[in-house]
Amino acid sequence: MLNVLRHQEPQPGQSRTVRFEGLDHGSGVSFFLVDNEPGQGPGLHVHPYSETWIVRKGEAEFIVGDEKVRGYPGDILVGPAGIPHRFVNVGTGRLEVTCIHASDTIEQEFL
Repeated sequence: MLNVLRHQEPQPGQSRTVRFEGLDHGSGVSFFLVDNEPGQGPGLHVHPYSETWIVRKGEAEFIVGDEKVRGYPGDILVGPAGIPHRFVNVGTGRLEVTCIHASDTIEQEFL
């Protein structure tokens, strides 16, 4: 059966980031559609599976283990399982990143 999830505008003061867990919809992957202001990003965390990031808009600094790299629109980055990581919007405008989790549920431990 086809599942359709329609976009809904967030309420004032509510996060613009969308969380999707595949298990709830018959999908083998999960993801976040991140929409951050400058300076925003998740804290240091780790997953038991790989994570793939697609930068759609803006500029982000990704820290994966001991590596630090900038991501720009169109870039695709892949972080391995079990390595602590985070990213932050280092640009002057909005950051839009798709964060694909290789799991039907999102499992993350903040450090």
